Amino acid sequence: MATPNQPTLPSPPSHHVSSWVWAFRCLRWSTYLAVLVTLILLLHKKDPPPVQVSPQAAARAEEKVEQVQQSLAQGEKPTLRLDEAELNSYLASHLNLAQTANGPASSPSSPSAQPSSADPSAAVGTSDSPSASDVDQMRSSVKDVKVQMEGDRVKAYVAFDLHGKDMTLELVGKLGAEDGFLKFEPISGQLGALPIPQSTLETAVQRLMDSPENREKLRLPSDVSEMHIENGQLVATYH
Repeated sequence: MATPNQPTLPSPPSHHVSSWVWAFRCLRWSTYLAVLVTLILLLHKKDPPPVQVSPQAAARAEEKVEQVQQSLAQGEKPTLRLDEAELNSYLASHLNLAQTANGPASSPSSPSAQPSSADPSAAVGTSDSPSASDVDQMRSSVKDVKVQMEGDRVKAYVAFDLHGKDMTLELVGKLGAEDGFLKFEPISGQLGALPIPQSTLETAVQRLMDSPENREKLRLPSDVSEMHIENGQLVATYH
């Protein structure tokens, strides 16, 4: 029993405790909401860009490639130029994409997967790699590739299957050649509808290009001295 002269300690205000509980709950639910929004954006499958693909354009591309081969055989230094329709039609007929979830995936050592010395898909396909961790596995699950070219930039659209989920990747950048290897300078990228931070994008592309497993895949054919995008066309210079 308290004596009359013993002071009574004040109890802490209940509103102070409740405000901390309320703040914690808001933070927790905000985190859940942020994760949910991120997943929705990540899994959002974007429609492919409207590019033209036709047998006529593929035939024109094949004819240009054959002309380059003939010029090289005659000791000349030709230049290959493919417009957007020709490039996409050429890729559609030469890239070995996964057609079904359980369909056979070709080995990179198979003849159909080995590009010829004048095959521009050997260079363009490398800019479509969405990850630096497992390029070979991703390659076998790629379902669609579309390329848009504007000015000196290339925009690559890739639809792929990742653990049973259809996902899309978009990369915008510049193509070039350096010391006999393809060089890609990323400008922007999106995984689904989720923008990829520039620092993350640059790090991933740099890891991809510096990886010993992928270095040889970025090597240009020995007779290609330069490759870039110019006035909305793929330009490959031979020597």
